[in-house]
Amino acid sequence: MARLRAPGGCPWDREQTFDSIKPYLLQESYEVMDAIDRRDWPELTGELGDLMLQAVFFSQMAAEEGHFTVEDALRSINEKLIRRHPHVFGEENAATAGEVLKRWDEIKAAEKKDKKKKPEGLLDAVPRALPALVEAEQISTRAANKGFDWRNVDKVLAKLDEERAELAAAGTQAELEGELGDMLFTLVNLARFLKVDPEQALRRTNAKFRARFAHVEQGVEASGKSWKETKIEEMEEFWQAAKKK
Repeated sequence: MARLRAPGGCPWDREQTFDSIKPYLLQESYEVMDAIDRRDWPELTGELGDLMLQAVFFSQMAAEEGHFTVEDALRSINEKLIRRHPHVFGEENAATAGEVLKRWDEIKAAEKKDKKKKPEGLLDAVPRALPALVEAEQISTRAANKGFDWRNVDKVLAKLDEERAELAAAGTQAELEGELGDMLFTLVNLARFLKVDPEQALRRTNAKFRARFAHVEQGVEASGKSWKETKIEEMEEFWQAAKKK
């Protein structure tokens, strides 16, 4: 990367900036996730390499401006992993994943205090730029770790019923948007109680829908009819056949 960015290197690489490379970081992250979902290990090998390239690219640009090097970034994460796992590298104990996350947040808060940064709210550390589903999962988890949570999953289901009723009663478009958002947020919390990753659950459902709808497309094509000529009942038959597969 240093060679590509150097005089006489690649014109495209040389003109990139932190802002111009950001979209590729997101793109490569999703391609890694897709390869994992498909359990395509050869593809994952390449996609992980592409993702690591983004870290190298950012680090090289930072080094050119005198901010830090890729070695600094690696040293930083090594030190953080040791510091935030006192139950592994120190004398503390943590029997469950929940205890680990709670201690992680406590150590992180102490680190920020030591740096004498302006005090942040508990949820301020969750980036607003995250996909909404991921943001909802992170902020609800942080709040729950402080005790702001339902007592059990039945309470969450009751809240979901409440939100459904409010959605049905909504009148304006703004009310519909607000109530649907509340319902989605409650569903994210339900996933947390059930120990299901909502992002992955939705991605798997998306993949399932793709496969089944492809079967519907094949059925319509085989029937010799156009989409306009095909009744919804016929499409449903193709859909049900796909489910049996």
